[in-house]
Amino acid sequence: MITLPQNNLEVKNWLYPKFSIEDTNQLAKSLEIDPLLAAVLVQRGMPTKADAERFFHPDIQALHDPFLMKDMDLAVRRLNRAIMSEERILLYGDYDVDGTTSVALMYAFLRNFYSNIDYYLPDRDKEGYGVSMAGVEYAHETGCTLVIAMDCGIKAIEEVKKASSYSIDFIICDHHLPEGGLPNAIANLDPKRDDCPYPFKELSGCGIAFKLAQAYALYNTTPAEELVGLLDFVALSIACDIVPIVGENRILAYHGLEKLNRSPRLGIWALINKSGRHYPLQINDLVFGLGPLINSAGRLGDARESVRLMLSVDRNSAIEAAGQLITRNRQRQAMDTTATSAARLRVKEIIAQNNPKTIVLFDASWHKGVVGITASRISEDYHKPTVILTESDGMAVGSARSVPGFDLYVAMQSCEDLFHSYGGHSHAVGLQMSIEHVPVFTERLEAWAQKNMSAASEQPSVEVVGDILFEQITPTFFKDLNRFCPFGPENMNPVFVAKGVRDTGKSRRLENNHVRFSLIQGTTTISAIGFGMADQFDLVKHRPFDIAFNLREEQWRGNTVISLQVKDLH
Repeated sequence: MITLPQNNLEVKNWLYPKFSIEDTNQLAKSLEIDPLLAAVLVQRGMPTKADAERFFHPDIQALHDPFLMKDMDLAVRRLNRAIMSEERILLYGDYDVDGTTSVALMYAFLRNFYSNIDYYLPDRDKEGYGVSMAGVEYAHETGCTLVIAMDCGIKAIEEVKKASSYSIDFIICDHHLPEGGLPNAIANLDPKRDDCPYPFKELSGCGIAFKLAQAYALYNTTPAEELVGLLDFVALSIACDIVPIVGENRILAYHGLEKLNRSPRLGIWALINKSGRHYPLQINDLVFGLGPLINSAGRLGDARESVRLMLSVDRNSAIEAAGQLITRNRQRQAMDTTATSAARLRVKEIIAQNNPKTIVLFDASWHKGVVGITASRISEDYHKPTVILTESDGMAVGSARSVPGFDLYVAMQSCEDLFHSYGGHSHAVGLQMSIEHVPVFTERLEAWAQKNMSAASEQPSVEVVGDILFEQITPTFFKDLNRFCPFGPENMNPVFVAKGVRDTGKSRRLENNHVRFSLIQGTTTISAIGFGMADQFDLVKHRPFDIAFNLREEQWRGNTVISLQVKDLH
């Protein structure tokens, strides 16, 4: 095997799993699938035919009883009373995809039978993340007596207390970790509460909003079909909030994608049309296609633009609104490119000086709406937990992204005395602190990582399923692989390895350091794409090499063809 020189590019470890060949072959025979695909099932905790059948056929009837969630009975009774008494209800959501889809879902559900509702999304620059005092004042000024906060609120102790002084009740639908007690809300719906017995802990914020709608429907004997039509919102939130696509999330995402592909609502259809995405949509189309467009409103403007689009009932206005989001996203991309390029230059200097385990960068000129994207790119490029900060209202505000195996949220807890506020989970955190605290925060985060970061977390790696020959990649194999969809965290698109492949001589560089591969193994030729892999390919293109890759579909001259997405090469 030829490995890449360490002084040019960092070599990733290819991690092969351990599994029973006997069990795998037996499962493959019973399911009539390739043993390599049976190995994927075994590796992911589905060693029997019954397990596999449940996995391959996600059943909407298998969703958990929403009343298993702590406080759900209180939430439903309060919502029912508000509707019966014709109270004004405010739907409050965060400004990202999870928050905007939560608001759109609840509005779409309630407006079928109730009209005295309004919605509010905070201004990213002026109010920041979560329930704000400005939002509470808006509820008071507009006569709302019930607020349903979604994808936020579990830390809004002071805000809920202020609302109570105005005789405004809160129902909170959140999926973030509670800390320091719970708000004095009518109901705190959050499976991550220590005292919540709900069986599945990894719902998105929109997923919890859906469970509230499901519980209300059960309480009032609303036809279940009305709920299935809301799952497109949930699928978008699951994809874009990067929650595990297993268990209940797999069922919700599976049926939500069916809705998106079969009969997308008008506003989302306009987004699909304007973004140039092809049917059938997969999770990646939501993450990289629709999600950034929906997010662009909250990043650079007013998140209510996205909610209005998703709730559109007029075709022409939907197309126009989708076009506006396309324009905003282009502006965001330009800002992102500028910030990321500057960040990369600074990271190279930092690594050359002392090669820390973590990266913290502050620049007052960076736009608050793109720091999360920049943090993701730097974390991926350099395989280090990364915090990107900018200035807003005299404070350092920003986002952090982690690497596999490093619990970023726990690391932030060790520095929480420095923060004005923070929140998130193990992979991503948003935070705010005094600018003068940035240097000491940088030191303390690095010290925590030096003590607690495992060697495995420091080394880039690719988890692979096993070796495959190009001749095995048939339409039948690909069709069976697609039964594993939707792919996402904890059910990733399997990575295969092909050894001893060669360039046919027709591979070529594309823009942005990408490569369009033309590869041959034995007598079988196959096309592939390698994003950002031109430098690696230059080192091996005149000799045999090994590749780690996903399988994908591409549109080529009007036909759908199977191709590879190269993840790494040795």
